[in-house]
Amino acid sequence: MKGRAKEKRVSVSRRGFLKTVGVIGGAATLEGVRPWIGPAIVHAQEPIRIGQIVPQTGFLATMGMYGATGAKIAAEEINEKGGVLGRKIQLIVEDEANPGVAAQKARKLIEKDKVVAITGTVSSASALVVGDEAQRAKTLFINTGANSDEIRGARCHRYVFCTEGSNTQYVSAVATWLLQQPNLKRWYFLTSDYAFGHDLLKVSQKLLQKAGREQVGSELIPTGTADFSSYLLKVKAAKPDLVFQNLAGTDQTNFLKQFKEFGLEMQVAGGLVDTALVWPVGVESLTGHFPLLWWHELKYPGVSEFVAKFKKIAGDPPENQGWGDYTAIKALGEVIKKVNSTDSKALVKGMEGHQFESMKGRTLYFREWDHQLIMPMYTVRTKTKSETKDKWDIFEVIAEVPAQGQSAEAIAIPRAESLCKMEPPD
Repeated sequence: MKGRAKEKRVSVSRRGFLKTVGVIGGAATLEGVRPWIGPAIVHAQEPIRIGQIVPQTGFLATMGMYGATGAKIAAEEINEKGGVLGRKIQLIVEDEANPGVAAQKARKLIEKDKVVAITGTVSSASALVVGDEAQRAKTLFINTGANSDEIRGARCHRYVFCTEGSNTQYVSAVATWLLQQPNLKRWYFLTSDYAFGHDLLKVSQKLLQKAGREQVGSELIPTGTADFSSYLLKVKAAKPDLVFQNLAGTDQTNFLKQFKEFGLEMQVAGGLVDTALVWPVGVESLTGHFPLLWWHELKYPGVSEFVAKFKKIAGDPPENQGWGDYTAIKALGEVIKKVNSTDSKALVKGMEGHQFESMKGRTLYFREWDHQLIMPMYTVRTKTKSETKDKWDIFEVIAEVPAQGQSAEAIAIPRAESLCKMEPPD
């Protein structure tokens, strides 16, 4: 997920965010903006309101912009085909900001706006509290950007689903490459100091133990850190074979830029990387092997069309957050149609086990017992400048994990190891 104000796509103002996302003429609404309804459609059926909570400010704002754009495209596609159950989709987008604000916005969407479901969140801390609010109100919530295993583990809920991959899925994907590197014996962890990072560190250390490698250092780093020099000096002194970054938001950008500036030669890998936040690093500075949820150059049905629509709105191709929010809205539209209802209880039942396609070349589905989307992930390596064709062409996919023909359950949290004890159906 690192430049600061200099990098246009990383420093996202609220005005810039709203301008980029826009309003789907009568089909999507952002906070404080309501579509004009002319006399000719006063008697039309009420739209199906869907809330979206994504960061519009702060160190995760770039991810929020991409997520909102993905959801907008999905809603437009549904509405262009007549909507669902004869009704248009209307998105109401709220700022995630921090966990307290996210919980407040969830209550507002449920109680005032009467949404049939909420999608979004990027911060795991926010997703946890929005999930609690959704369960309390018995309103469907689809987490599209938070990775913590806890959301689909000890804090799982009947009314919460996840299109975003779990930390276990991400780390399992990069393990495909790491476990084939016997020379990478000494690891140093750099981790964001909040719920997401703590959970990802735990999962990454399990991989370290499985691989029989040695931890030579570990640092918890405050979110929004601009200067990594003190941490990189410690890394340099420890002389690890591998720096394993578990960073979030613009911290990824800053770390990767400064790592190259320090002239460090050891290998870099990570439990997660956000494409939109490493584009600003530039291919000259970028290095490492990472897991991805999705990649805009995959050769699967629907990818090129989605990329073209996204670039027309945002200027950039879509990345993991854009894909996750797009997929959530499309899957929700399918389920509303399938169960012929917008009632949350019916939607939850319809979502459990729901199968669909979404630009990954195989059928995806939500597990019934923890509501995690089961899907493949991708292991990528960074390209050299001579290998790239444009500024977005920074990764080469070296493995689809699991490979085509194998069950995607292989990289997800096994039920026997899960702490998910979901509330019984209503």
